Amino acid sequence: MTRRGLLLILSSPSGAGKSTLSQMLLAWDTTMRFSVSATTRAPRPGERDGRDYHFRDRQDFEAMVKAGEMLEHAEVFGNLYGSPRGPVEAAMLAGTDTVFDIDWQGGQQIKQAMRGDVVSIFILPPSIAELERRLRTRGQDSDEVIRGRMAKSQDEISHWAEYDYVLVNDDLDRTFDNLKTILTAERLKRDRQPRLSAFVRSLNEEFAAR
Repeated sequence: MTRRGLLLILSSPSGAGKSTLSQMLLAWDTTMRFSVSATTRAPRPGERDGRDYHFRDRQDFEAMVKAGEMLEHAEVFGNLYGSPRGPVEAAMLAGTDTVFDIDWQGGQQIKQAMRGDVVSIFILPPSIAELERRLRTRGQDSDEVIRGRMAKSQDEISHWAEYDYVLVNDDLDRTFDNLKTILTAERLKRDRQPRLSAFVRSLNEEFAAR
């Protein structure tokens, strides 16, 4: 019997580093899987359906929500985002950990639905000026979109205390080391080791046989 897979939630304001850290984590431990979100937004250059997102029109997305096929969903900047339920639950039962790169709204929905199977981590930027610099450096969004993301950042950061762990991403390598430490410790928690009770019983049987 294997342990149930963990649901590792990484959230941050856009540009603070959650996507980069998610990719680093998946490269470090290839047994983990990434929860590919569904979205109604248009693909960006280089994005592929099924790899980066499941691209759906609004009608299809809303039908999935109505059918209970979304573990969480939210509307962000006029587009719908959500995590399909089926692949996540199958991975949990197989003992595979799943990484979520989602905002605080989605994270709260998953925590409410899955309770003890969730580990949530919020990533903070070292400063607001650095957050804006990162958004502009990556060159993916217009000035208008960047202004919208910066305006939303204050609200997102206000939810930091709702997470199990909070990391300040002032140094990417150090933040990643801390992330690995958190994951390792969470995997070793007593209630996540299903074989432990049987092992202790075997030790007691050895005592009795002496």
